[in-house]
Amino acid sequence: MSYEQFAYTYDRLMNSMPYEDWLRFLQECFERFEMKPTTLVDLGCGTGNLTIPLAVQGYQLTGIDLSEDMLAVAEQKQTDAQGQLRGGTIRWIQQDIREWELGEEVDVAMSFCDSLNYLLEEADIVDAFRQTYAGVKSDGLFVFDVHTPEQLFAYADSQPFFLNEDDVAYIWTSELDEDRVQIEHDLTIFVKDEGAGAKFRRIDETHHQRAYPLSWLKQTLLDVGFREVHLAADFTWEQPTIMTERAFFIAKK
Repeated sequence: MSYEQFAYTYDRLMNSMPYEDWLRFLQECFERFEMKPTTLVDLGCGTGNLTIPLAVQGYQLTGIDLSEDMLAVAEQKQTDAQGQLRGGTIRWIQQDIREWELGEEVDVAMSFCDSLNYLLEEADIVDAFRQTYAGVKSDGLFVFDVHTPEQLFAYADSQPFFLNEDDVAYIWTSELDEDRVQIEHDLTIFVKDEGAGAKFRRIDETHHQRAYPLSWLKQTLLDVGFREVHLAADFTWEQPTIMTERAFFIAKK
């Protein structure tokens, strides 16, 4: 992924994402598993759209992302929200989630917004799970979501996608490798640059995601050491079905 330009447009394009639902679901995890966590790590934190609100709630956060530019945007947003933190803290670290480590264990690791679908080989998933198991305290949780295989097929069937607004527009096409259940998203984005006589700046992005069988993900979590693995569907506590677009995993160490 080439996030160098995209990082500064990311929040504008993602402003309709259900961030409040992710925060609600995470809080429900704490309640269901009778946890009162203090320290959390946000794997694939992007520009901090979940990291910062959790710090505002008083948690001690570490945001990890591979993109230096995403983290730069996140750090600026943290500065803007500094007066709201009220005891919560954030540190930003540029790391690969397949190799992340902090030097101390945390209560909860989270990874939302289908970040793990960007890992394109089974070995990458295994590495990320192993590192997360090592980085979470005993009785701690690893909570994440993934796009299901069915959702990637739906993307391929529904494309192309278009957006045409006053300040931003895009053309988004997708091509699916059905054997690997791996999709390539090609985006051509036009963003109004107010500092250049209201001209539009073009950004070209290519993103790859792969979906894995939910049963394989569950077994792999158990294989690396997690003692309980629970599944949920689309921000509810129902079990995933063939219609599920976004599956949630809650793994307990």
